[in-house]
Amino acid sequence: MILMKLRVVGVLAGLALVLTGCQATPTTSDSVSVVVGLYPYAYLAESIGGEHVTVTNLTTPGAEPHDLELTARQVATLITADLVIFQSGFQPAVDSAVQESPAGRVLDVTSVISLEAHDENSDDHGEHNHGTLDPHVWLDPTKMMVVAQEIATQLIQIDPVNEGTYVLRLTKLKERLQNLDEDFIDGLSTCELRVFLTTHAAFGYLAERYNLTQVAISGLSPDADPSPVRIAEIHEIAEEHTLTTVFFETLASPALAQTIATDLGLKTDQLDPLEGITSESRGDDYPTIMASNLSALRLANTCS
Repeated sequence: MILMKLRVVGVLAGLALVLTGCQATPTTSDSVSVVVGLYPYAYLAESIGGEHVTVTNLTTPGAEPHDLELTARQVATLITADLVIFQSGFQPAVDSAVQESPAGRVLDVTSVISLEAHDENSDDHGEHNHGTLDPHVWLDPTKMMVVAQEIATQLIQIDPVNEGTYVLRLTKLKERLQNLDEDFIDGLSTCELRVFLTTHAAFGYLAERYNLTQVAISGLSPDADPSPVRIAEIHEIAEEHTLTTVFFETLASPALAQTIATDLGLKTDQLDPLEGITSESRGDDYPTIMASNLSALRLANTCS
């Protein structure tokens, strides 16, 4: 944490020149500037704000959001934004920048959504981080609706002139998210298997919402290496539940999933935690990628 604060201080020291440079391309007078920490909240802000907002995502496409380090220009953008949307505890660099810089209106997603612990092995395996809360709330569309409502409230307070537009776009967004939720409920209700195997525990909220059980090889940390004991347990679980697939993610190496799949004679497939969009993503926005996740789960879990 001390190192992170020193980095932020170093970034802030260079802001004077950056802020001067930013003045060359100001947003239009009727555009609300919104800065977000990662893609799912950019999707919500853009869907609600439309042409009335300019959204900047601090995590560039293809980058790992957990490991984000901010440039001076990014911190300057954060400071001058009308609204900053972030999720405390997920991106330390963003947390520190918000704490250390004079940002304006700030929405911390954890103020409207309570985080839960979804590492099913956290009480049994020493290699996991005990008590760690799962940050991946956006993988439950119903929780996205709650965040969307709060974003709309913030935008209306900033820009009351366009309240009618924000309300209308929020209503349409909620309808899309509601339809997506219903698709998951219907699509997963007939699955022969209720367990799925993935490389790290990013899908706890999704599993909880749709009555599935997530089995994660490496726990909540995407960088953690599983112990030999954990690998042996994964073999037992896969055989006990006759699993068909090991899921890997878009922003992480598939090597671990491929190794375990080869050992067990299983297939591999992609399940996207939607922390960002890349050329490898199976879709170009939140709804289409979530629909791809649904298709992958239906195939792996033998759903009629």
